[in-house]
Amino acid sequence: MRSHLRLVVRSAPIIGVLLLCMTLLGCSAVRLGYNSGPTLTYWWLDSYFDFDDAQSLRVRDDLQAVQDWHRRQELPLLIQKLKDLQAMAPNSVSTEQVCSAVDDLQQRLQVTLEQVVPTIAAIAPSLQDAQLEHMIAEFERRDQKWHDEWIAGTLAERSQRRFKQIVDRVESFYGTLGPAQLDIVRQHIKTSSFDGPRQMREMQRRHQDALQVLRALRKPKVTAAKATAEVRALLLRTLKAPDPAYRAYMDKLTTESCAAMATLHNSSTPEQRIHLVQTLQGYEEDARALAAQATSGPAEPAAPTPAPL
Repeated sequence: MRSHLRLVVRSAPIIGVLLLCMTLLGCSAVRLGYNSGPTLTYWWLDSYFDFDDAQSLRVRDDLQAVQDWHRRQELPLLIQKLKDLQAMAPNSVSTEQVCSAVDDLQQRLQVTLEQVVPTIAAIAPSLQDAQLEHMIAEFERRDQKWHDEWIAGTLAERSQRRFKQIVDRVESFYGTLGPAQLDIVRQHIKTSSFDGPRQMREMQRRHQDALQVLRALRKPKVTAAKATAEVRALLLRTLKAPDPAYRAYMDKLTTESCAAMATLHNSSTPEQRIHLVQTLQGYEEDARALAAQATSGPAEPAAPTPAPL
């Protein structure tokens, strides 16, 4: 589940912003990571945009507003989802149940990311040529990183990287896996439809899509409403590829991951399921503590004004 969602974010340009620390609480030190979310997200975005002073001020303020909204509106929903998962944990689960949980989290991800759309739309008209060149260089660097991890090397080396990644994440919830469970992971990797080159091509399509949109928004007489609509459409194309064949591929990959996760869970020992419940309870406690820090304010982030040209 977490593996697939991380894959979405790692392969998305610009828009894949708040998932790890603001939607799934996916940081090792959850409360510190969440409370640092606006700063961490700012630096993540700045690695692409190389903001100037005016842009930096705007983005920092808007990200703080998004987190305030998320704390009030989304954390209570996440708390309920964590309680639901705790209720499921002692029992066997189906592939459909796991995929349903993934779908729920992806929906919350989209809702959260939509809060950032007005910010990107507002700063887009003020982006300079040098900033777009910086963005291109960052895209190329991240493409190379993906290539090195998931295309380069032998099949055995790539499979071992995936094996370690999956085992580390599963053990963070269940504790140490047994030999038969490790074999389940190996079999999943062996039969998986995962296609590194195909996903890299989709990454590059998203990069070009983002650059095309951002360049278009620098043209004169682009209204704030038009800019917001264009960035929102970019977000939707990032989360759901326009190519039906690629969407079918990702659906198949997701179903395979859900099936493997269901098989692993159903093979878990009573002790491992207790460990899972305790881990989810810990996340729930963290989410409750973070939600309790909410201050009174508007239910939605204030609508941002366009950045000066």
